Amino acid sequence: MATHKLLLLPGDGIGPEVTREVEKIVGWFRQRGVGFETETDLVGGSAYDAHGAAISEKAMDLAQAADAVLFGAVGGPKWDGVPYAVRPEAGLLRLRKDLGLFANLRPAICYPALADASSLKREVVEGLDIMIVRELTGGVYFGEPKEIVTLEDGSQRAVDTQLYTTAEVERITRVAFDLAKARRNKVSSAEKSNVMKTGVFWRQVVSRIHKAEFSDVQLEHVLADNCAMQLVRWPKQFDVIVTDNLFGDILSDIAAMLTGSLGMLPSASLGAEDPKTGRRKALYEPVHGSAPDIAGKGLANPIAMIGSFGMALRYSFGLSDEADRLDQAIANVLASGTRTKDIAAPGMNAVGTQEIGDQIVKELNALS
Repeated sequence: MATHKLLLLPGDGIGPEVTREVEKIVGWFRQRGVGFETETDLVGGSAYDAHGAAISEKAMDLAQAADAVLFGAVGGPKWDGVPYAVRPEAGLLRLRKDLGLFANLRPAICYPALADASSLKREVVEGLDIMIVRELTGGVYFGEPKEIVTLEDGSQRAVDTQLYTTAEVERITRVAFDLAKARRNKVSSAEKSNVMKTGVFWRQVVSRIHKAEFSDVQLEHVLADNCAMQLVRWPKQFDVIVTDNLFGDILSDIAAMLTGSLGMLPSASLGAEDPKTGRRKALYEPVHGSAPDIAGKGLANPIAMIGSFGMALRYSFGLSDEADRLDQAIANVLASGTRTKDIAAPGMNAVGTQEIGDQIVKELNALS
């Protein structure tokens, strides 16, 4: 029996609470013959308290050795005054950098039972299932020079540099097309080729890769601002959207709110394929933050964290059937009317974090 190595980094705030619900799911699969070897370590503010750093060298070694990392959430007011280099978020940034995680996958799924929780009309979002593929390690967030300088006349000038190489655009493009082939076979590439040279370059590279390697997949080019508008107007026109770091940051947050709650949305960050094993370094995390205001109260919605484990089943462990079963269990629980407070309709009795996890396990039993 193959053993899948999973590192749990619960982090701060509600992170440990939602991670405990994932451990129930891992235990359920383990009892049915799926081999999981799990380890747990600190990240974020809890790591700073213990080690004076947002992630320890030991935890980084475990992350490098794992088949997948499951990350909870980090940060909170308690650590607002710590030095910038060791702030809680630095742990996540180091994981992304050292593991070479360049492809951020952000699904936006609207379960029929939750369509009324969206701020948009039911018919616009019901059944929504799109994937935004964001380039994560290049672009304006990392380009140099990045500075604020004082000029001779005493005024200041700020500079951020948008920079991409051929290899960076090629590899994120291939991830998007590969995903589309397993979905509805359509990729929308979002950039600003009308006003940015990097946009022109992005469009050229995507077009070349499409023609040479993925001509059987439908490709459309869309300006990023128009893509934002279309996501709100009629999001179901999209399947896979591939875009750069800055626009991906914005578009994925727009898509997140189409579904009604950040507490529902998982994400994955993937590295390059190992030429020998075909495996990718990978980190999975819910889109939501650490929510320190509700930490320890049993109010957190664990579905985004459980869904992140579902993405690990699919993309890191090659367990698509198991991922489908988990997705169906989540959908069934929601269809039954079970809700946490963030997605409960007015007047509906909301259940707690543990109850959601228990109900999903119950549904897994029913489905098996």
